[in-house]
Amino acid sequence: MAEKVLVTGGGGYIGSHCVVELIEAGYQPIVVDNFSNAVRGEGNVPESIRRIEKLLKTSIEFHELDLLDRPGLEKLFKKHSFSAVIHFAGLKAVGESVEKPLLYYKVNLTAFMNLLEVMQAHRVRNLVFSSSATVYGDPQRLPIDEQHPVGGCTNPYGKTKYFIEEMVKDHCKAEKVAVGRRECLSVYGNDYDTIDGTGVRDYIHVVDLAKGHIAALKKLKEDCGCKVYNLGTGKGYSVLEMVKAMEKASGKEIPYKIAPRRGGDVASCYADPRVAEKELGWKAQFDLERMCEDLWRWQSMNPTGFSNGTC
Repeated sequence: MAEKVLVTGGGGYIGSHCVVELIEAGYQPIVVDNFSNAVRGEGNVPESIRRIEKLLKTSIEFHELDLLDRPGLEKLFKKHSFSAVIHFAGLKAVGESVEKPLLYYKVNLTAFMNLLEVMQAHRVRNLVFSSSATVYGDPQRLPIDEQHPVGGCTNPYGKTKYFIEEMVKDHCKAEKVAVGRRECLSVYGNDYDTIDGTGVRDYIHVVDLAKGHIAALKKLKEDCGCKVYNLGTGKGYSVLEMVKAMEKASGKEIPYKIAPRRGGDVASCYADPRVAEKELGWKAQFDLERMCEDLWRWQSMNPTGFSNGTC
């Protein structure tokens, strides 16, 4: 019988791609989502999950559940014997977190504490947490490796990710185990110390990212303890370089305007993924051109996202 893996936030963009990779790898994903960032489809199932069922000709168990609902979470763990949990659920906008810090602390931290405590009560010890490069703050060096200092976060969103990482580390020690909808694009800041003044980031294809999470899940079978892996391409691209790549993929000019810097942003941030390649056997396969081509194809078929489009 296939191992059951709980995927929190599995109706979202990255989470749903991970669900696909789990099924392809022979796991049985059980998906929970509260629809805060997912489109409700037929039968009160996320549209993303409905499409996966159609494409892969399978059925996926879904529960509408907010991780702040502790009794609901307890009920789910009593129903299923999970071999592992992959945690994506949470609020995730840097700018919004600066404006609404208490909301981010409440939702992201309280929800995770509920999840971790329920996992402990039901002896589920395997967890893959989808963190963020924001835990490294304003990078001291590039590309960022796993030994780079963490905690110098520049926004509340990053702090919640950092706090969760610290919770996981402490818990492990205690347990002793291991598209045409906008008139123009806003580019926030063009006076950074980068190649063209705009922010530089490590863009990655969502399928590569999903496969990285599956590789981490398989690594847990080695009783590896609490490990950190940076997933990325190892190369940073500026916002304007991304705009040009999207123009090439779409065959359209993308109008943009320069806006003031956004609170909580840093100039450059991209990962050194060599440890993930060495220990997980994972390496990003798709380049920027392919990322943009696939993104444009999907966006063209789904102009308003999952709310109205095609598989």
